[in-house]
This record gives sequence, structure tokens and C-alpha cells, in this order.
Amino acid sequence: MSGRTKQAIPSTPRVISPSPTPSEQDGTGQDGYSGPMTRSAARRRLATPLPVEEDIEEDESPELSRARTRSRSPIDTRKVAQLSPRKTSRMASSALQPIAATAATTTAIATPNGSTGEKAPETNGHLSPPTPSLYYGWSWRDFSRSPSPLGLIPIHRHWRTFVHKHEVPRKALHVSIGFFVVWLYLSGTQTYSVCPYLMGALIPIAAVDVVRHHYQPFNRFYVKVLGALMRESEFSGYNGVIFYLLGAWTALYFFPKDVGVMATLLLSWCDTAASTFGRLYGRYTPRLRRGKSLAGSSAAFLVGVGTAVYFWGWLAPTKGPFPGDENFMFTGTLRLPQLLADAVGLAPAKATISGGLALGVMSLWSGFVAAASEVVDLFGWDDNLTIPVLSGLGIWGFLKVFG
Repeated sequence: MSGRTKQAIPSTPRVISPSPTPSEQDGTGQDGYSGPMTRSAARRRLATPLPVEEDIEEDESPELSRARTRSRSPIDTRKVAQLSPRKTSRMASSALQPIAATAATTTAIATPNGSTGEKAPETNGHLSPPTPSLYYGWSWRDFSRSPSPLGLIPIHRHWRTFVHKHEVPRKALHVSIGFFVVWLYLSGTQTYSVCPYLMGALIPIAAVDVVRHHYQPFNRFYVKVLGALMRESEFSGYNGVIFYLLGAWTALYFFPKDVGVMATLLLSWCDTAASTFGRLYGRYTPRLRRGKSLAGSSAAFLVGVGTAVYFWGWLAPTKGPFPGDENFMFTGTLRLPQLLADAVGLAPAKATISGGLALGVMSLWSGFVAAASEVVDLFGWDDNLTIPVLSGLGIWGFLKVFG
């Protein structure tokens, strides 16, 4: 080492390896070679649990494999995006298949050891029809049918917004009846002459409805043809047209001409307004009862006030009088009963109002009874029956006292 200087050996650089790959975690590379490992690394490897691969057996049923692809968590509450058919017995399918297909679909729940336990129901995000009874499948309180389920009528699945959510064809038919009543009034038709036609339509429609509930192929054909005008709950329940015709017949048959016409107009226009605005804005207002909101009742009240002003304030005075108008209960004046006027010390002239003030009071009362009859639950009866009957009773009673 006389003439040469001793060169220093450089230190080995420290290399930090990236996150291990699955093959490295397993301890073997692509060639099955496992490199040297320190004891501390071996302890860390044994302390870290490896992911468990769950292989679904090929002989499992398709329902279980479909449920596992969604989730294996027993507390998963996600909604099913689309209805899945459920197998039912041949005997039950003839009467209960629509309700069984809509009520719930099932999914498997995994237990900690990997086996599947009991099946839990998963709702589809819509109200399901009630549990069927032995005869027709519905009770009186089940006639309040809003909102309805989804999946029974094919056109409701293809037109979810237009037909199912907003019920545009159904509401168009509902509103058109009111304009038809106005046309009948302008043509001088008497209310008692309309009642036989209503009953003549009511009897065959009700008979067909009973037949379709006893013969499922005919029921499927029925809803396929008229499904756009039906709610899906009417697949297993009674058609709302039956109660519409019965309510209109009751109002026109038992009440005076102006009261019967007003009750039918309130049914046609106020019920549609309540349903439309209740579905649009009901979530932002307090709920009065199940399926009824303050937004819908307010819309029914305003439309009821406008309908009374239109009929008693413009249509009857300007286009009439027609035959039968002499029997109107509201003739433009309202007065306190004699006993009440004497009790408060009012002269007969001061206890009477007329003109615009009387029309305003009568319109406000008509709007109130329209909103009240729309929101009230009378034994669970259909509102197409309760609205004209209760509205007619409210207006008739008010005019009996103050008219």
C-alpha cells in the first residue's frame, strides 16, 4: 500500500419497497419462490388476516346468487331498483299473484359462518296493497288508495311519470266530467233526467268489476285496456269509476238542482286539484292524515271558492235562467235565522246580506266543505263517493239555515 491510496467502499443505499402485492403477501412470487424474511416481518404477516375469498357454489339457486351480488350485509336497507318475480303456488297465484309480486321481494341474509339464514323482505319503495281477505281481497278502509304500488299494470311501468306518478289520463277524465256537467246545464238538461243514464252506466260497470275479480285472465285483459285510467291498487280493488258514478248520481238525485250541480263540480275539479298539488307540494306542508296534506286541502279550498263564484256568480245569472232554476236554494241572499236575529237584537233588514257579500260567504263555505270532504276519512270510503255526498250535505244544510 506504498503508493496507492485506499479507496472507501460506499455504503449500501436504503431501499424502501412499495406496498406488497397479493402474491408478496402470500409469500410466493410468480415462480413460487419465497425470498428470505426476517422474524419481525414474519410476525407482522401472521398478525395481519388475509381476505377471505367466498366462492359461491354453482348449485345455489339464482335468487341467492342475485342477492349476494347486491350485498351480504344483514343490515343493508337499500331499495330494490326493479321488482323481482316471486314464485307462488298455483292455487294462490290466481287470486294473490298481483299482491305477492308487489308486496315484497326476498333476499338472503348471510350469517357469520358464511351460510344463509332466513330471508328478509325488501320493499320496492311504494305502498303495497293490504293483506287480502277471503272474498274480494279488500276491506272498507282499503278504498283510500293513494299512493298506489308499482308493478301490476304494464303501462304504469312504461309511463311512470305520466301515468303512475301524475296520473294525467285519469285526471283528464276526472276534470272533463265537470265540463260535461256545465254543458248539460247550458243545454237546459234537468238533473233528474241525467240520473237514469248514470245508473245505467253504474250497473254494468260494477258487474264487470265483480266478474274480473273472479276471473283473472279477464282481469288482466281489463287492466291492459283501461290501465291508463286506473290506479294500480284497483287491480285487486274496486274501480274508482263505480264510486264516481254513485257519488254523482246521489248528488243529482237527492239534492236541489244548484246544490247537485255544485257538488258534482266540486268532485270533478276540487278532487283533481287536491291530488295534483298534494303530490307536488305536500312534502313541504304538514300532513293532515295519511295521504292528505295541507297543500292538497288548500288547493281544494281555493278551487272550491272559484267554482262557486263561477257557477253562482257568473254562469247561472248570465246564461240562465233555465228550466228548473226557479228551485235554486241560493238566490243571492243570506239571512240569519229569526231566533238568532232576535237573540242578538238585529232587525230583519240588518240580518240579511245580498249581492257580492252573500256570494262571497257562499263561496267561502263551498270551498270549506269541498276541502273538508276531501280530507275526511268516512269509514275508509272512496273520496269519489264522499266528496259529492258530503259537499252536497254541507251546502244544503247551510242554505237550509241561512238561505
